[in-house]
Amino acid sequence: MKHSLIRVGTIYLPVQEVGKSAVWYKEKLGADINYQDNQKAIVDLADISIFLVKAAPGQTSNFLEEDGSERFAITFEVDGKEALKALQKQLKDKGVKVGDIEDRGHPGLNFVFEDINGNRLDVWSELSPAYRG
Repeated sequence: MKHSLIRVGTIYLPVQEVGKSAVWYKEKLGADINYQDNQKAIVDLADISIFLVKAAPGQTSNFLEEDGSERFAITFEVDGKEALKALQKQLKDKGVKVGDIEDRGHPGLNFVFEDINGNRLDVWSELSPAYRG
């Protein structure tokens, strides 16, 4: 293939209150708020621009798997199992709704957490090859 996709540059997440959500991402996850108006906020986190977009009530980025379980649409990466455990504790200490660390049968470990809008976000203890030093 002559041309190929290089990276994900922007992710859109539905939110109920733009300002409150932007502050949550800044305080809980360390995101930088780069723009904000009544309909959206642009936050930079993990080398991605995340647009927090005012959505209809009850909207989230989650979806249901065939078996009915709710699934996340985004997985963040950290560098190793100790970093994963430390982040899980840090988020818990900040009052974030955080799931247990899971072994899903592939390399590394994961856990899921939720933002204040109910968007489920995943964290994996393995870095993609492009980010390994």
